[in-house]
Amino acid sequence: MEETLKQQPANCIKVVLFGPESTGKTTLSRQLARHYNSVWVPEYAREYLQNKWNNERKTCEPKDLLPIAQGQMKLENELAQKTDTVLICDTDLLETKVYSEAYYSGTCDPLLEKYALKNTYDLYFLTYIDTPWEADDLRDKPNERERMFNAFQDALIKYKRPYVLLKGNKKERLDIAVSYIDKLLKKN
Repeated sequence: MEETLKQQPANCIKVVLFGPESTGKTTLSRQLARHYNSVWVPEYAREYLQNKWNNERKTCEPKDLLPIAQGQMKLENELAQKTDTVLICDTDLLETKVYSEAYYSGTCDPLLEKYALKNTYDLYFLTYIDTPWEADDLRDKPNERERMFNAFQDALIKYKRPYVLLKGNKKERLDIAVSYIDKLLKKN
């Protein structure tokens, strides 16, 4: 089980889009992958939970978090081998940990927590809540965006993760993200 949560070595810079639901992470992930002619790692939880909703009409439960984490790391490890520049991650295990604690009374599976803290990335882009809320089958906290944003920011600070706050419209966010990724690529 532990091997499935472990980050495999890769020859690329890894950045993570990080923040509450409906803050533009997927849109920006796609834009950045196009800009750098690279690959992006989609959020495995969306596929997993949408299938669960479609088949069972059930939402996420604590027992779903480890399979989600395993699926996320499988995708990340596979796609990291397809680039030698930058890998854009639409999420990471730290985000899953934050959601676990927010939804399940401050708890997180110890194995998930171990790898959420152990796996590393070059930079996080924390997406602010200044984008319009878009409802779907899975999004369920439109009135808790500020609380969730604070939980995400607190996690980045607590675990000393390098991050940049992204605010503004799509173009402004893209321009800021590109400027920071370009700096990382020049250092590499």
